[in-house]
Formats: sequence, C-alpha cells, structure tokens
Amino acid sequence: MPSFPHPGSVTICEINRDLITAESLSDDVAKDTYGNIIGMVFSPVLLQSDQLVRPPSPDQDPQQVVTTPTKGILQNLQEILNLTPLFRPNYVSLLPEVDLQGVSWHQHKLAVAVISGPNQVTVWDFEDFEGKELCILANESQREVKILEWRPNGGRQLAVACKGGICIWAASFPGTAASIRSGSSSFLGALSRGSGIRYTLVDFLRSHNEEQISALSWSPDGRYLASGSHESSSFTIWDVSQGLGTPIRRGLGGISMLKWSPTGDYFFSAKFDGTFYLWETNTWTSEPWSSTSGFVKGASWDPDGCMILLAFSKSSTLGSIHFASKPPSLDAHLLPVELPEMMSLTNSQGIEKIAWDASGERLALSFKDGGDLYRGLIAIYDVRRTPLISATLIGFIRGPGDDPKPVAFSFHDKFKQGPLLFVCWSSGFCCTYPLIFRSHLLP
Repeated sequence: MPSFPHPGSVTICEINRDLITAESLSDDVAKDTYGNIIGMVFSPVLLQSDQLVRPPSPDQDPQQVVTTPTKGILQNLQEILNLTPLFRPNYVSLLPEVDLQGVSWHQHKLAVAVISGPNQVTVWDFEDFEGKELCILANESQREVKILEWRPNGGRQLAVACKGGICIWAASFPGTAASIRSGSSSFLGALSRGSGIRYTLVDFLRSHNEEQISALSWSPDGRYLASGSHESSSFTIWDVSQGLGTPIRRGLGGISMLKWSPTGDYFFSAKFDGTFYLWETNTWTSEPWSSTSGFVKGASWDPDGCMILLAFSKSSTLGSIHFASKPPSLDAHLLPVELPEMMSLTNSQGIEKIAWDASGERLALSFKDGGDLYRGLIAIYDVRRTPLISATLIGFIRGPGDDPKPVAFSFHDKFKQGPLLFVCWSSGFCCTYPLIFRSHLLP
C-alpha cells in the first residue's frame, strides 16, 4: 500500500519505499531518520515577510537594500502568477497553469535558489548556512520574476527571467569579485544582501521589445541559454559570454516551455496553442507535434536524453516521447504513462506540476484539487524505464504549517546519496526531503 501521511503529521524522508512521517519538524527527528545515513541534516527554512527586500532605486547606493513588509511566499507567488490580461495576448491568462520553475538546485553544490517575491530571489547554501542570513538578490532591472535556473558548469551563476530580459548573477568571494561582461550597462554590479556568499549582477540580456521572459533553459555545457515569452511565438538562443541572442521562430502561439536535453542533442519547445516541437541542435531542424489534451504545462527529460515526460493541461495521464533512433534523428513516438491513482485515489482534476529525478528513478507530482484527505499533497512514484516508462505510486508527502500546498519543487541533479526533493509550501516553509532507497546506503 502507498504511504499516506495522516492529517496533522509531516513527512520527513523516504527510506526504502516508505515515506517516514513525524508529528513535527525537528533536526533531532531528521537525524534519527536519515541524518545518520547520509551524514547531514537539512533544516527547514521559513521564508518570513521581513526577509523580502525592495531593490535600490537608480539614485541609491546599489549595495543598500531596504526591507519592506509583505505578505509571505504564497501570496507573493500568487501575485507573480495571477496576471491581469489587460493589453496582453490571450495566453497571459494561461500562464499560471504552467510550471514556471520557481525553485532551482545548483547542479554540483547544495545551494538552492527560490523566487521569494515579485522582484527578488533568495539563495541559500546548506553547506555554508550555519544560521546565517539568506542571500537575497534584488536590482532595479529585476522586475516581475517568473523563472530561474543555475548555469551548468559555470561556477555559481544564476539566470533569472524577468520583465524585459534576463538577469545573470554570479557569486563574489572574498578577494575574488565576479567579473562583469565587457560592454554591459553601468547599472550592473549591484551586490546582494546577506551575510553569506555575495552575488553580483554581471549581465542583463535584454529581450526583444521588452518582452516578459517566462521560459528559460540552459544547454548542458552552460554555453547557451534559451529564453522565450508567452508574448511571442519565437524563442532566443543566447551565447551568454558574448551577450548575443539568435531568435528562432516556429508556429504562431506564445511560448509556454523550453527544455534542453541532458546530452544537448535535442531541444523541446512548447506553445500555449497546444503545439510543441522537437528540435535536433546540430542543424536546428524541428518536427511539429500537436496535442488534443491541451498545452504542455510540465516537461522533464530522462537522464540519457532519449525520452521526455510531458504533463498536459487537460489530462491526468502523462505522455512520454521516445526517440526511435540516435541523434540527429527526430523519429519519435508519443506513448501514455498511466497514473490510475490520480483519479481513483485522490479524486483530483489533473496534474499540476512534475519533477523527475536525474537518476530517472523518482517522479514527484502535484495535482489539482483532490479529496479532503489528499488535497495539497505531493505524490512520489517509483519509475522504471525498461524500455518503456512505468510508474508505481510509493506514497505522498505532506508539508508543515496550516493547510500546506506545494507552490514549487525541484530535484537536486547530482546528490550522491540519492534524490533530494526541495519543496516550497504555501505555509511559508521550504523543506528538503531525501529519498533514500539504494541498499548500500541503508544500515
């Protein structure tokens, strides 16, 4: 039977297909359940209103940032997503349904970045936390933040999609300041607030016609950055070191999602009109696809880059695209991945967000509505790829606080001891859940 966290309990971790719960969160409970296995404990963080900041004005010292009262993470993220469709394309009303990736793990560090307000990002490092303040990134150019992603193989660099372009932040260490790209605007260089690692705004990639950037994806080597907007049918491939962007256009609908494959051979783009495209990146040719289940609202590649999982806006079944041969071939098949528990057990109205662990062994998803017992939970699946994808429900994660719902979540890609799922809950808590199931890690 799948593990079910009873109301009033909180989930701590997974141990060998069993999701462990407790009456409350504490470092002692975490140490007793998983800390002795992996050698560390991930303390929860409560994002409070006094941790949010206002970016400096043009005539203000950029190193000065001012705290300002605000409403907490759920209301801030709802304000980010619930846009008013005045003087915007029709697709703006669909933007809240897309998984805008409000959380991103660094690939090689235990550092995570979170959209914590309409104009700001919060970063903390579990290896360097020790009770220090969270590091907050804010700048006058960083407005209406929608999505963020750490740069692969680029040290500690973070891309933040916002109104009019993309902010590129880089860590500055004592005695080694991050370098600003030659020719960049003079407003760059504003330092972050916090007593830990400092970050510098090193570049601003300006979008065409000041479009709101709402889709981002780095190439796996970290050289190129793809960006798109719900306001435009084209996306841009940026050579970030040069600050140069090349627009690419297919179809008419606004961009809903962009995903580079882990090997870099393929690229996925989706639109709000229900069409999506598979690209091979050698010659940048593409094959169009269309869906009768609505538009793509979530997508995740498998570790080998030979298949991609898709969630659709009008379906409680996932789709998996399997490539029939090696790159640069675009021959592929779309197959259903049944999740019978989504309807029969939870009584949900469809899938909301998905995240697939980089090992390909764990899948996390949230769902719309659901019955009283299951509302606000995250479902965890054991995934097999032999060769087709099959998913078996392990159980559910319940968050802390009052009536918690998952606002954003993401897996760490390279944690050696197993998948790490980071979740921001509507109650303001941000929690890390180790999913431990490899037999050599267990006592």
